[in-house]
Amino acid sequence: MSHKKLTRSDDRVIAGVCGGIAEYFGWDLTLVRVLYILITIFSAAFPGILVYIILWIVMPSSTYSDL
Repeated sequence: MSHKKLTRSDDRVIAGVCGGIAEYFGWDLTLVRVLYILITIFSAAFPGILVYIILWIVMPSSTYSDL
């Protein structure tokens, strides 16, 4: 049984947070990015940006996850 870890993706535009979420759940990367942008716009931008920054800090990079 393999253990999946939520890590930032190497397929990144800014920090790889959306890519990491897409890889973890097996979702389409473009769909995750579009949904994130829509949620951020409709929530007055600040909460979405704050959540992204927090996830950027908390989620480990995928390059260091195998160490």
